[in-house]
Amino acid sequence: MTPKESFEILESLQADIAELIDRLPTLKHRQFIQQALATIVSLADSEIERLDWKILSASLADMERGFQLFYGYRHVRKVTIFGSARIAPETPDYQMAVKFAHAVSQLGFMVMTGGGGGIMQAGQEGAGRENSFGLNIQLPFEQQANPFIDGDPKLIHFKYFFTRKLFLLKESDAVALFPGGFGTQDEAFECMTLSQTGKFGPVPVVLIDPPGGDYWRSWSQYINQQLVNKGLINPEDPSLYTVTDNLEVACNAITRFYQVYHSSRYVGDQFVIRLRHELSDDLVAQLNANFSDILVQGQIEKSQVLSQEGQDETSDLPRLVLYFNQRDLGRLYQMIAVINELGMPSPEEKAHPERK
Repeated sequence: MTPKESFEILESLQADIAELIDRLPTLKHRQFIQQALATIVSLADSEIERLDWKILSASLADMERGFQLFYGYRHVRKVTIFGSARIAPETPDYQMAVKFAHAVSQLGFMVMTGGGGGIMQAGQEGAGRENSFGLNIQLPFEQQANPFIDGDPKLIHFKYFFTRKLFLLKESDAVALFPGGFGTQDEAFECMTLSQTGKFGPVPVVLIDPPGGDYWRSWSQYINQQLVNKGLINPEDPSLYTVTDNLEVACNAITRFYQVYHSSRYVGDQFVIRLRHELSDDLVAQLNANFSDILVQGQIEKSQVLSQEGQDETSDLPRLVLYFNQRDLGRLYQMIAVINELGMPSPEEKAHPERK
């Protein structure tokens, strides 16, 4: 870069920053923009390495692409599919992934994969280009975009695994895992860890074998024998996921999760569960009787939108509020299952669980 080009870039940047500062008081998310700018200013005065700045700038570029792409699809529920890049199209695992992706896309969900070959390609083949996102990673091997998503505007190339995985989980309303190697195992255990600690979800996680397959069944046996039986995880933690080799069971695990349950968030110390329709007083009483062990105080109570939630897009939805202990996530998933089973969804809600 010549001195003249460098000066022109700096001059343009100065103008952009000055214009942003002028507009800041009127911007909707000014608090967070100000915090981000303050962090950059603070780092600029710190003694950090050149590599640190390269990581920071490349990460922000990754996230900018992801945020801008997914904003337009924020009201559509999405299923992330993980699995091996090495599985060939003629295998039962690949064909099961094609059928699953096609089935969930027919139910109204969009599909996200890592954009590569194997199970990722199967997911895009089954869902079709129009219902697919590809979140590719820049690697020297095994990770060219598959032909079912290559060239599509919904294909992003990430520099870092951690930013790529951020969007594969942040934007997903369900996760389906097919057989795979170290990468798939990493994704499976990260899903479980984040779910168990409340950093991800609640969302349905489905571990799918082809008919008669035992990859995930053997994995589940290991979890029970080595983790549950030895007290290394809670006995309820396997409720965080479903293991199946049946296509209908896999799809039902996802659609059933959103029959009554819509979404959730924390507002201060309260856990707020948004529902697609109000629960009966009898059912709320049943929840209190059966799940009081997950509360640190008070009871599970019905509520409308809380004042602290501001202009929330879900403000018209009824809610349950509770002081959740933030520890027993397996039990929380069990409670969501009861809500969906006994909450009596309307025919419209049953027909469209994909609506977000």
